[in-house]
Amino acid sequence: MKAIQISGERQMNVVNVEEQELHAGEVLLRLEYVGFCGSDLNTWLGKNPMVKMPVIPGHEVGAVIEQVGAGVPEYLKPGMVVTCNPYTNCGKCASCRNLRVNACEHNETLGVQRNGAMRERIVLPWEKVIPAEGLDPRTCALIEPMSVGFHAVNRAQVTDIDVVVVIGCGMVGMGAIVRAALRGATVIAADIDDEKLALAKEMGAAYAINTIQEDVHARLQEITSGFGPDVIIEAVGSPVTYNMAVNEVAFTGRVVCIGYAKTEVSFQTKFFVQKELDIRGSRNAQPSDFRAVIHYLQGGNCPVDRLISNVVTPEDAPQAMQQWSEQPGKVFRILVKFV
Repeated sequence: MKAIQISGERQMNVVNVEEQELHAGEVLLRLEYVGFCGSDLNTWLGKNPMVKMPVIPGHEVGAVIEQVGAGVPEYLKPGMVVTCNPYTNCGKCASCRNLRVNACEHNETLGVQRNGAMRERIVLPWEKVIPAEGLDPRTCALIEPMSVGFHAVNRAQVTDIDVVVVIGCGMVGMGAIVRAALRGATVIAADIDDEKLALAKEMGAAYAINTIQEDVHARLQEITSGFGPDVIIEAVGSPVTYNMAVNEVAFTGRVVCIGYAKTEVSFQTKFFVQKELDIRGSRNAQPSDFRAVIHYLQGGNCPVDRLISNVVTPEDAPQAMQQWSEQPGKVFRILVKFV
């Protein structure tokens, strides 16, 4: 069957791979749309230290069940539109013992530590297959990245009395904006791109700050009457934005970090103590986050078309990655269509 493979820095090709055998307890999915994630871009650029090369990328899935193995629950049926939970968990580490399986010490994500979903068909354990009633496969390919943003809002324990800043309005950041707004918080979107900021306001942000063109500190002080935001969610992964989060969050505020900084970050650690901050990491997503995103998308209020920057064939994927690398700030999601 046809698959996309990254074999080295800026080396992506369409290859033929063997069909996987279907065993008891497994489900065979026919992939219709698979999204390229920022981690896939970094893999292609040779900047992803976690990846095992060569690799089939892809973990943002919109698929249809083609066949089910013996012992699979009856609610999973051929023809059903689904997405998938692309993470593994060992069941034995500290994270798994604490029921935070999304942060499993030995996690292997599809398309990173193991071959992913950029192929025509894939076999998965039934427990990882998530029905998405009422959604089409194209929309399903947006569920996983939005779930990561939803999970960050859970980590921040956002409520309706909070002012929440989301730094970075990519797909994950948009998920955080939506979830925080759904919880009744006052949401401030921060980014360097005015087009993304405009869309963030459509998706629930009450305010938008262009961090290049505006005085971020002055604007946040103005909006919060001098207190500073209760929560800042960092969804970029830059030393500048990490420091911004710590510097600008209110005393006794919460900082949640999603983005991986690619270099070391230096902090004025006095703010950790003086402000008595809660600084929390946020990794992947829990099953409940997937369900919450599906519920949101089923409401029909998400501007799905505006979140999909491009849909390409497998043969056109290398060119799409090249274009993304040249203008990373202008892309939400690139989907590969397999049917």
